[in-house]
Amino acid sequence: MVHAKEPTKSSWLRDRPLLFVDIDGVISLFGFAPDAVPPGTWTQVDGIAHLLSAAATRHLHALADRYELVWCSGWEEKANEHLPHLLGLGPFPHLSFPVAAGREHWKLSSVSRHAGDRPLAWVDDAFDESCWAWAKRREAPTLLVPTEPACGLDGRCFERLRDWAAELGAPRP
Repeated sequence: MVHAKEPTKSSWLRDRPLLFVDIDGVISLFGFAPDAVPPGTWTQVDGIAHLLSAAATRHLHALADRYELVWCSGWEEKANEHLPHLLGLGPFPHLSFPVAAGREHWKLSSVSRHAGDRPLAWVDDAFDESCWAWAKRREAPTLLVPTEPACGLDGRCFERLRDWAAELGAPRP
């Protein structure tokens, strides 16, 4: 009888697809009408007010067992300085972004380098044509999930991410 070796936590993490998470417009909401403030928590980060979406936080907690989360935001290392205690999420790896050259989206080279040939989903409020073209060219499964900055990672986005991970057969803990 052959016994399969139990997967280690590090191999289990590598088996899950990556989920690149922008912050502004995904978790930190803006652009909503003053009389229609979404549920969330107001906080200040470096003197800037942010409304951290209760729905996005709840959805990311639910997705964390299906994906390996990566902060993909101009916040860079500040994501791990602020969000773990504000949201109860992380710390997670974060991307840094070199000065973009050419016509490519400013996050694209960092996302591509970090992802390698792994399946990935990326949730952001500011995709451009270069992102969509890159996703189409990738050999690994790739899902881009656009958000509206006033709603962020809402139920529709969550269901799309959850269902896509299930289609891939993403392992669960």
